[in-house]
Amino acid sequence: MPELPEVETTKRGIEPWLKGTAIEQIIVRQPQLRWPVADDIQQLTGQVIRGLQRRAKYILVETDAGTAMWHLGMSGSLRLVEPDEDARLHDHIDWRLSNGKILRYHDPRRFGALLWLPPGEDWGDNEYLAHLGPEPLSSDFDGDYLYQRSRGKKQAVKTFVMDGKVVVGVGNIYANEALFMAGIRPTTAAGRISKARYLRLVEHIKEVLARAIEQGGTTLRDFVGGDGQPGYFAQQLDVYGRGGKPCRKCTQPLTEIRLGQRSSVYCPRCQR
Repeated sequence: MPELPEVETTKRGIEPWLKGTAIEQIIVRQPQLRWPVADDIQQLTGQVIRGLQRRAKYILVETDAGTAMWHLGMSGSLRLVEPDEDARLHDHIDWRLSNGKILRYHDPRRFGALLWLPPGEDWGDNEYLAHLGPEPLSSDFDGDYLYQRSRGKKQAVKTFVMDGKVVVGVGNIYANEALFMAGIRPTTAAGRISKARYLRLVEHIKEVLARAIEQGGTTLRDFVGGDGQPGYFAQQLDVYGRGGKPCRKCTQPLTEIRLGQRSSVYCPRCQR
């Protein structure tokens, strides 16, 4: 599924085409997504897009009338198309823009969403955003914070850092990679890890996410960026998807297990 770097890549890809542009028409072909598309979304018709922001894996499109919140779900994508390009199967929503482009939402599994945030509503009060932890690339997320949140936790460190209430956007791919870079075994209890190791882990979480964003996200199955082009970070992965293959540091075969119903790959020699 699209993770934080993929969502950030999409936001950056579509932002230059949307900011300052008016939404002339909204076409909803399939309103039954993860949550039904609210009728209020039509209030965006005729509105000028003031800006785009990302919070966790939501893309927020701001206008004077309110804010639209896109979530790509497991297989969703937003891309810009020409007005004469026919809608395909699973092209569920179009925004016709005043610059002649169409912002098109494609989602075969329909686990994504288009939500509505009324004007003046504080993000901290919104039911979808209020419970979220800090952004991983912000100064609010550091080793001291993660260490304090981990005290007394018996859950595996991998599932701990993937908890959106602890920190947003550290999905399965990037948790695998950051733990490998930090030399921490994903099954280790979060409460047993020292502050020094958390300081190192946070550095690598920030590094792997920033690198993925720079290179355009990670191509997995359905994901494409806002310009229709795939990301390329998948070519750089050290452990994810490489179970049984030699570790790139020590050549020991990588171990693959199921942890929290997700695939976890680690080196039994390099990660303790």
